[in-house]
Amino acid sequence: MNLSQLNTPTQLLDKDKLIANITRMQACADRLGVKLRPHLKTLKAARAAQTLIESGASGITVSTLKEAEYFLDHGFKDITYAVGIVPVRLPEVANLMSRGADLTIMTDNLDVARAIANEANLNRTPFKLLIEIDSGDNRGGLQPDSEEILQIGEILASSVAHLEGVLTHAGHSYGVNNAQAIEEIAAQERNAVVQAANRLRTAGYMLNTISVGSTPTGLYAIDLSGVSELRAGVYTVFDMDQQSRGVCKTSEIALSVLTTVIGHNKAASKILLDAGGIALSKDRSADPFRPEVGYGQICTVDGTEIAGLYVTSVSQEHGHVPVRNENDFALFPVGSQLRVLPVHACMTAAAYDYFNVIEDGVVIERWDRVNGW
Repeated sequence: MNLSQLNTPTQLLDKDKLIANITRMQACADRLGVKLRPHLKTLKAARAAQTLIESGASGITVSTLKEAEYFLDHGFKDITYAVGIVPVRLPEVANLMSRGADLTIMTDNLDVARAIANEANLNRTPFKLLIEIDSGDNRGGLQPDSEEILQIGEILASSVAHLEGVLTHAGHSYGVNNAQAIEEIAAQERNAVVQAANRLRTAGYMLNTISVGSTPTGLYAIDLSGVSELRAGVYTVFDMDQQSRGVCKTSEIALSVLTTVIGHNKAASKILLDAGGIALSKDRSADPFRPEVGYGQICTVDGTEIAGLYVTSVSQEHGHVPVRNENDFALFPVGSQLRVLPVHACMTAAAYDYFNVIEDGVVIERWDRVNGW
């Protein structure tokens, strides 16, 4: 199917770029001597998971239990749910486990750990638990020297639940834009979980999993000694957020939104697109380093970057693109198609139920994806 036959806005997934990106991260994991457990929060597609496993990944990471169920239904059993569990959802976890999921959950909370232990003993459910460690992101997790880490171990030791290990996410790696700074954060990330793991082992606990992960630190880490697995997700497709930080090139971004020019506002010197805030998201995470990008980089319909052309503002169903000069109105007439490279691929992809997978500018297949919680 030609792109001109697609209703817009819709999202495109360039298969060749996807495979190249997957290969790049797998090579990093192999070089560092760790397993790769990719985070499917970006793609949320069974076909993507299959491609990742075939390329060497050892299991998958998800961000919702609905994703866990979807991937289990498609035959993927080795799953880490990398969001803090709450007690009310433990029966849901138990149900997935009873259906064959090798599902690992996480917490950084003593009360939740007690609830997990109680539920495990009550229903004889061998929950597998990771303790979340804060390696500098300040989002969630315990400090690596926290006494609560050992207390969670003690709580689980009196139950049929199992302490699987520790996990962290260096989200603060998104706050820098040079290789040396990313390398330093990767070392900080590693040191935090290794310290926590060593304290637990000294206390007598056997750990299987020491998990780190973010796209920047995964690609730039120098040493992951003591770590067992690497999690990362957006590397599969990249986006302008990652490009603004020097983690990828614009030409490596595999996800784009196909859009149609629906208007010319010559008085305001801008072109209007049918891809607005819903189709692109309102994420502006590239702003610290490339504020001119706005809500996305404009490309030609064949994917070639158009320098100086960006979606600088959005309303619900409109994308606003200031022209560089009067010639742009003739270059991009009403009814013509363009592509937008998203700022945050995970947010943008969430607006769609499927990917139009393309090779050589032609749609070769459609990959379904899961949304919701």
